[in-house]
Amino acid sequence: MSDSFPRQYARTQRLTLGEPRNVVVSPDGRRVVFARSRAGDDPVNCLWMLDVESGDEHLVVDPVALLGAADDENLPQEERARRERVRETASGVTAFATDHAVTVVAFALSGRMFVAGLVSAQARGLAVDGPVFDPRPDPGATRVAYVSGRALRIGELDGTSWELAGDERAEISWGSAEFIAAEEMGRQRGYWWSPDGSAIAACRVDLSPVGTWYIGDPANPETPPNPVRYPAAGTDNADVTLHVLALDGGSTEVHWDRETFPYLAEVRWASPTRLLLTVQSRDQKRLEVLDADPRVGATSVVFSDEDTAWVELVPGTPGVLGDGRLVMVVDRDGARRLVVDDEAVTPTDLQVRSVLDTGEGTVTFVANPIGDATVHHVWRWSSDGLAQLSDADGVHSAAVGGDTVVLRSSVLESPGSSTAVIGGPTIASLGERPLVTPNVSLHRYAARELATAVLLPHDHDGSPLPVLLDPYGGPHAQRVLRSCNAYLSSQWFADQGFAVVVVDGRGTPGRGPEWEREVHLDLATAVLDDQVEALQAAAGEHPLDLGRVAIRGWSFGGYLAALAVMRRPDVFHAAIAGAPVTEWRLYDTHYTERYLGDPSIDAGPYAANSLLPLAAELGRPLLLIHGLADDNVVAAHSLQLSSALLADGKPHELLALVGVTHMTSQEVIAEHLLLHQLDFLRRSLPPPTARATHD
Repeated sequence: MSDSFPRQYARTQRLTLGEPRNVVVSPDGRRVVFARSRAGDDPVNCLWMLDVESGDEHLVVDPVALLGAADDENLPQEERARRERVRETASGVTAFATDHAVTVVAFALSGRMFVAGLVSAQARGLAVDGPVFDPRPDPGATRVAYVSGRALRIGELDGTSWELAGDERAEISWGSAEFIAAEEMGRQRGYWWSPDGSAIAACRVDLSPVGTWYIGDPANPETPPNPVRYPAAGTDNADVTLHVLALDGGSTEVHWDRETFPYLAEVRWASPTRLLLTVQSRDQKRLEVLDADPRVGATSVVFSDEDTAWVELVPGTPGVLGDGRLVMVVDRDGARRLVVDDEAVTPTDLQVRSVLDTGEGTVTFVANPIGDATVHHVWRWSSDGLAQLSDADGVHSAAVGGDTVVLRSSVLESPGSSTAVIGGPTIASLGERPLVTPNVSLHRYAARELATAVLLPHDHDGSPLPVLLDPYGGPHAQRVLRSCNAYLSSQWFADQGFAVVVVDGRGTPGRGPEWEREVHLDLATAVLDDQVEALQAAAGEHPLDLGRVAIRGWSFGGYLAALAVMRRPDVFHAAIAGAPVTEWRLYDTHYTERYLGDPSIDAGPYAANSLLPLAAELGRPLLLIHGLADDNVVAAHSLQLSSALLADGKPHELLALVGVTHMTSQEVIAEHLLLHQLDFLRRSLPPPTARATHD
């Protein structure tokens, strides 16, 4: 039986399996460590090493050989939560950490500790007290720290272990990132080894101020609901403090004005006697980088920034050059610019997206032309100036160690991605070739030059086609990219007889700070207006039947889809809203308050952006899809909207996914979810002959 695209897309986890990932380069540039499964349909990641000089790949860790099975049977709750936060769907070695020289690696499988020598390619288990989460070797590879439940522990290489910090109270944990840090700030960890291995800077998280929500499993009523500490907008966050824990005893709390700056966004050791912290105010309009003395806990401000809307957290910052200069990324002169000791070193026509590496005298970063966010290039700054390290128009990132740069690149012209050492060997990709080939054209439409992708069926005869808008449309994510794999599911819908239109409007990243801030206090108006404007412009160049227009989306895209069909039924004739945020008071503090403010201070923006008051306006077919186990956008969003629609007598469809979180990682569900959406679109969009009566 031949494969279908929905089956392949689900079986290969969206064509990601078999691709090299989590690349780490040793400081001497000689070794590249990475995770990769053995085939494009194998969900179990192994750990590999590339010898840069010879180009040979060596298998370091095979989880099945170590355990006799994959690792997902006995995962600690902390690891399940981490995978949910980073949208991890694979198993095996999904995360690992190394010593400073990248000679030893530590990882956890099924809650057990393992270490491996990268030169010897030998792995062994350490029978430490568990369960084990987030193991990290010290810089000298003499011991491994790890989290076990609520405690931070030290594992010795002889298998003994001892508690460095812990608390008997259930609300307090050491060494883990709280929900807000992991989901919204990009901080996935809660402890950091000092460069000399003598101490650890560790977060103490007190969840007692955070309200408890309960996520149940209606399909199994005998199972008690899972209590989740969820910091909803306008409510209290976790109380997070930072402590320097000496391995030979003693603890020093790092002090700063936590009342003004409660968010701890990043922690980095600059030297054994210098610790850098990034802290942020609750309203996110102020940010400071603090220089802390780990011996006494005193801090001083070395950088500050403020904005009338919000200050962006940029991955990879702060950084410190070999001579002590601070590296930051700052919104200045209409662009997001790389700044070295308060001197902007990138031009105003370049938007910096992330810092990949700060070396002795260089900074490697990702940026795009501010007028074209569809391409992401890797750049390097030094005192000699700027150099672009990637060539082809596409989406590029990199890992750096010494003079070795491993470039990961994807382009529009060919599927998948390539991972290669610049000027050296290529790391093999074992991913499958997709069963669809995007027939896509990219455009900049209307006065705002809205980035728009239009996908048509192959060999289409030019007759008008029903239209499917397929956006995300909101902050922190792009859909219009010069990358083939970005359009695979969209092309499958196109091949079923649709013209698919994908638009990145105001609020999406890459087009400059002012563009992103167009959604401040209003996540609905500009976002929806840009979808409509790009759709109408696309109809002037492509065979679009504007009498048959549908829209689908997930998460923010689900919110946008439901918003579109209720606010603009003159444009949109059907909508599929997957895991939508329908009531922003039910979403978390850090994300929601950045855009809509604090509802306990001003609830106006929340009322204006909620979908619940629009229920009476629905006059088009709407399919709501939601995973009942979702702890990010909880199922209450769709259930409350469904209840409001029913109360107003508005027919709609609700598809509840049992046991599914914000990700649809289960193969059968992921496959049939695409097929169900197609069936809904075919049922809901009027045929051309029936359009007059339907409208």
